[in-house]
Parts: sequence; structure tokens; C-alpha cells
Amino acid sequence: MARKNQHYQKLAAGYLFPEIGRRTRLFQEQHPEAEILRLGIGNTTEPLTPSVIEGLHDGVSRLASLETYTGYGDEQGDLPLREKLAAFYAGRGVNLDADEFFVSDGAKPDSANIQSIFSRDCIAAFQDPAYPVYVDTNVIAGRSGEFQKDTGRYEGFVYLPCSRENNFFPNLPEQKVDLIYLCSPNNPTGAVAAREQLASYVEYARRNRSVLIFDASYAEYISDPALPKSIFEIEGAKECAIEINSFSKFAGFTGVRLGWTIVPKDLVIEDSEPGEINHMWFRRQTTFFNGASNIAQRGGLAVLSDAGLQECRELIQYYMNNASIIREGLLSKGLEVYGGSNAPYLWLKTPGNMTSWEFFDKLLEEAWVIGTPGVGFGPAGEGYFRLSAFGHREVVETAVGRIQSRLKI
Repeated sequence: MARKNQHYQKLAAGYLFPEIGRRTRLFQEQHPEAEILRLGIGNTTEPLTPSVIEGLHDGVSRLASLETYTGYGDEQGDLPLREKLAAFYAGRGVNLDADEFFVSDGAKPDSANIQSIFSRDCIAAFQDPAYPVYVDTNVIAGRSGEFQKDTGRYEGFVYLPCSRENNFFPNLPEQKVDLIYLCSPNNPTGAVAAREQLASYVEYARRNRSVLIFDASYAEYISDPALPKSIFEIEGAKECAIEINSFSKFAGFTGVRLGWTIVPKDLVIEDSEPGEINHMWFRRQTTFFNGASNIAQRGGLAVLSDAGLQECRELIQYYMNNASIIREGLLSKGLEVYGGSNAPYLWLKTPGNMTSWEFFDKLLEEAWVIGTPGVGFGPAGEGYFRLSAFGHREVVETAVGRIQSRLKI
């Protein structure tokens, strides 16, 4: 008898974005004249750069010639791209081997799938608020109990609150946990972990034989040289950390789909030997995955060229200029704002003790602008609101102007 995975029924997620859509549609029906602008989207909007387009075209052209046609590639990614990624990290002072990189179709699936190589009885801990895929996939895997509506939390998980009091970077767990999900620069808060903060987690993980699952998808948005872009800039991290990264926000590959995960051969847990976890992820990928698109991988090589890096960093600066416009506009209204300096997200405190959804309705009704309620990222997000710097400049400027002129604080 076939039976369903009962853990799917525990999921409380799936509520946030459908509810945003429902409220937006209702408002549009009641106000057909309203031109609604969206500052809540975490999706790139600007065209790919010339060097990257040339690389993608080269990937297509290769498929049109008998001499250069390729079918399946290595499941872990084409060797030239993995070697280029290793050289890219070496430029940051991080020495990794090409066979510690695993190229994929993006950071989101890797963030979801990485938990599958660890036992179901592992205790998982999450920054709160957090990108929902971390929590949801561990629920589906059976690591949680039931969702508690009164707390907004799942039984069995450890939540690490991020608040004004700790500068939106969590304090160390008070108990022993096995898997710890960290994201820096953070989605949704825009906070970036300092070197000493990451060092404290590396020390904790090494002491407890825990694994840090470090999402660095927005690392290229960090402009402050004092802030680490990779967990492996911290001494000892190779023994206790996995890093997940992506070309999506780095180079605008949200639709192209290309990312990578680093599993160091030095990584060990309570019941493993050096190299074993690396091999398990290799085994998982070669079993479940036939490799990223060979066209996309040619584009990835182009991103990592000298011209590609320069162009993509100019694109990142475009979005960060958007972030500055949003940040200054919000501050001019007297709002309490975080992020937006080394990350493309801004995290604002809702005024007057409003809930996240109350502020969503207020912003929509008064300014015709959409953002993302913070509570949708976890219980510690209640009373906060996320705005995104991804958007066309004219949309951002118009939306900020409306907030300044129409929003009643």
C-alpha cells in the first residue's frame, strides 16, 4: 500500500506569499486605478552583462558543432568551472581543492538537499528569522514535531533569535545541537556576520562535532573588507562547515540556475572520518542529479573571468545604490531601519507596535507599495518588515517617493 509522507502535513509554510497575493488582488479589485509597486521581491531584474551573455552564447554554439558537442557532464560540475571557483576562493585567501566544490542548479535546492546526508535524529537549529527552505525541508525529513500556532515554532527545533539586542546575529545555542543554519549576508534581515561572530560558531561546532550549514548566496554584496565573505576565512571552519553559494544574486542567474556547495574533505562529525562527508555528498549528487546545464556552466565561467567579475560587480553596485535610496527614504520618515549596507535587503521595525501584516496593509493602502511581512520568516520576524533592493531604478525611486509623501507615521 502506498502511503504519503505525513511530515508534509506538518508544514505551516506556504502561507506567506499566497497571502501576499490574496491581499494584493483584493486591493487591486477594490482600487483598479492603483499602480502597485513591489519592493518585496527577492528576484533580480536587470539584464545579464555582455561577457556573461557571450559565455552563454558560446555554450549554445558548442552544442551546434560535432567537434564541441557535449551531453552529460560530471554530476559534480565541469572540472574547468570547479577549478575556476577554487581560484576565485584562493583570491580571498581560502585554499580549497576543486573536488571540494559541487556545482548545482542553485543554492535553494542545495540548501534543501544537504540535510539528507545527515541522520534524521540530528537536532537542527536555525537563525530566526530565516529563509523558509531551511526549516521546511527539515520538517519534511521528519526532524520536527508538530507546528505550534501559539509560538510559531516547530517542536524539536532550536530557534536562535536575531533581534536588535544582538544586532540580528544569534547567540550561541545553549544546548548541544547538530546542524546549524547560518546565512550571511542574511535574508531577510540584511545583517552581516563579523569575523569574531563566525569564529565563535566555528569554535562551538568543533567542540560539539556539529555542522554549520552556511548560506553565502549574497556574499558578493559585502563591500566592507573587514567582513568575511566565506565561512572558510575562519580558522578551523573546514573541519565543521559546509558552504552553499550561488550565481543567482551574484550575476543575475535567478532564471539561469547555477550554484555550488563546498564540502571540505576535512569535515568530520561524530561518526565519520575525514573525507567521508565529502564522499557522501558526491554519492548523493551522482545518484540524484545529472549535473547543471552545460550552457549555464559556460556562463558561470564567464562570470568568473576578469571582465565578467567587473561587470557583475557593477551590476551589484546598481542594486546597492537602490538599497541606499530605500534606506535614506525610510530614515527620512523616521523609521528604524537595518541592513542595506552590505546586503540587498532592508529590515525595518514596524511603527507604533504594528504587526507585520498590519504594516503590510498600511503600506499597500496608503503608498500602493508591497513588501514582505517579517513574521513570514519566523516568529522573531514579527514586528518587522523586509524591503528588497532588487528592482528597476525608476520603480524604486517612485516607490520611495510614495512612502515619503503618502505613508502616515
